[in-house]
Amino acid sequence: MAVSWLPTGVFSCQMSTITRTRLFKGLREKLSQSSRSGVSKPAQADRPPFSANTVFDSTGVREFFDPVILNPGTLGALAVSPETLRHGLELMERLEPDSYTQYLSAYYRTGLERFGEHWRYADIITVLVAVAQCVRPQSYLEIGVRRGRSLAVVSSICPRSKIVGFDMWVPDYAGMPNPGPDFVRSELDKIGHLGDLTLITGDSHKTVPKYFEDHPEMYFDAITVDGDHSEVGAGHDLLTVIPRLKLGGVIVFDDISSPVHPYLRDVWRRIMEADDRFLTWNYTELGYGVGLAIRKRA
Repeated sequence: MAVSWLPTGVFSCQMSTITRTRLFKGLREKLSQSSRSGVSKPAQADRPPFSANTVFDSTGVREFFDPVILNPGTLGALAVSPETLRHGLELMERLEPDSYTQYLSAYYRTGLERFGEHWRYADIITVLVAVAQCVRPQSYLEIGVRRGRSLAVVSSICPRSKIVGFDMWVPDYAGMPNPGPDFVRSELDKIGHLGDLTLITGDSHKTVPKYFEDHPEMYFDAITVDGDHSEVGAGHDLLTVIPRLKLGGVIVFDDISSPVHPYLRDVWRRIMEADDRFLTWNYTELGYGVGLAIRKRA
């Protein structure tokens, strides 16, 4: 990724607070300029459409509250529930295993065996189970598809969802096989996905804006950002997709407590938690952590 307008040294994991503030301000301004010039500009720039399952229809009565009726506490409670963990276990057993899913399945089972219904754990899988069950996404976008596990989570609950995924499919990513789009399609076939599936290869900082430019009508009920794990890249991806999230839609952001990428927690805090258009929830007690944000206002 070439980001020539950023100050020297911003790729360091040890950015100062001042540098981080300037960095994300620069990202917002750069993306705002792109939107004004027509790049990635939504068809209805001022007000995205509502996500169908997460809003209260006040037709015929006086409205008092924001129309979005889904809240982070609901998603969070569902994400950490044993029932959701068991759904995740069942799903992973249907997919081609790798060393991570084998480890994760054993981790889930051990927690449930030792602590029963009292164990509370969340990760990107359990959060997406909760999101899919509550939001019932008709459209889902994901940056960082890899082997398609997260896509399979959404498809297992909403098989007719329109899915758009972006990845570079780097071989042997994180020391594990990363076969590519055809493999992802075969995994979703196992789950019984029936909706449209678009998988786009390349750098998300180029391919996602290009997709939005080519599809100005597209908004999404749910979006996952789990691609570029650099501080700049992750922030760029979040800021790029926010305008295309429906009202009542949910953004999921992975690895916010990863020891390898500790700065991702700050990216989440500065971009999502600081944005009063969103209601946020995060889990950082065990594992690598995960955050979610519900769009309550345009």
